[in-house]
Formats: sequence, C-alpha cells, structure tokens
Amino acid sequence: MNIQPVSLTEKAIEEVKNIMSNKSIPEGYGLRIGVKGGGGCGGHGFMLGFDKPKDGDLTYDIEGITVHIEKRQTMYLVGLEVDFYEGSDARGFTFVNPNSVTSE
Repeated sequence: MNIQPVSLTEKAIEEVKNIMSNKSIPEGYGLRIGVKGGGGCGGHGFMLGFDKPKDGDLTYDIEGITVHIEKRQTMYLVGLEVDFYEGSDARGFTFVNPNSVTSE
C-alpha cells in the first residue's frame, strides 16, 4: 500500500470529478499534481492538470480520482493539501503546504 503524499479536500474532489465529467478529459488521463518554478525566495509553486501517466510517475487513487506525481517531485509535495475555493471574489484550487517556511 502506497502512502499518499498529497490530500484533496472534499470540495477539491467534487470539483475535479465535475471537471472530468464535463470537460471531455480523455480516457486514461488522471490528475497530475506537480511543482513548478525553482527554489529561491519565492519557493516552489504547485500545478494541477490532466495528463497520462509517464515513466517515473507514482500513481495514487484518491476517492476514485487517479492522481499522478513525478517520483522526483514527491519530496516537495509531501503533506500538500489541495482545496477548492469558491467565493464572490475568486474561484479556484488552492494549495496548503505545511512544509513552507515564510520569512518577513
């Protein structure tokens, strides 16, 4: 049994399933969670998209959603929580990273 490095909130799961059923995501594709950008002051950013599995991916099932993560990015994603925010001011996926360190 694989331990999942990331988690999705109920709202995020609901929105991903909604997108998959309404946006013609091709058969065999799953949700890809990854890291974008480099280190430095800004740290890492995170990305979501739909993609086919690739060599070097770890694949997980989260509430019926196939999730692909590049094995080499796992260390940056451990503990990451993907949420979905829907308010009057904005709408979209958010990332809560308990490992991020901020300085003022």
